[in-house]
Amino acid sequence: MPLWLIDKPLVLASKSAVRHALLRDAGIPVEVAPADIDERAIEQRADTSDAGDIAALLAREKARAIATRLPGRLVLGADQTLALGARRFSKPPDLAAARDQLKALRGRTHELHTAIALLREGAVVFEHREVARLTMRAFSDAFLEGYLEVMGSAVTTSVGGYQLEKVGIQLFERIEGDHFVILGLPLLPLLQYLRQSGCLAA
Repeated sequence: MPLWLIDKPLVLASKSAVRHALLRDAGIPVEVAPADIDERAIEQRADTSDAGDIAALLAREKARAIATRLPGRLVLGADQTLALGARRFSKPPDLAAARDQLKALRGRTHELHTAIALLREGAVVFEHREVARLTMRAFSDAFLEGYLEVMGSAVTTSVGGYQLEKVGIQLFERIEGDHFVILGLPLLPLLQYLRQSGCLAA
């Protein structure tokens, strides 16, 4: 019996190669259709400044943007926001912003809020959000410059300016939370829902 039980692949409304790989490696057929939405404009219109609420809102909006074009398909949206106390961070637009952001996070503990939303026919059928707490070590300025040189423009592709599955792990001294959540996809709750809804073999 196949593991994936519905006739069409899951649609991932994200260009994240990491999320795609996590789903593919878990045995889920995936069709990638990145959502083109103005995340900052949506944040500004939101009636909340809570990092978890913003992540959940953006995950829904990404999925909705694709679900309206693909009726009947199961569409997954995902988002992450980073909070240092009351301050929220987004993907740094360039290396200079990444440098400033990493200096602000250095030696401190921040929260990474990850949210996913599954939509079908425009309706949310499953949502999940989770938080991880990460403590950066007090690395030197010289290390930071070396890190930025090694990573290059890749630091602009993820919130926080780091990727734990790569050299970014060297920035940290303590991590509390699910590894998949930190990578941007709460995989275990998603798999549980897919089994309960008959999409995956139980």
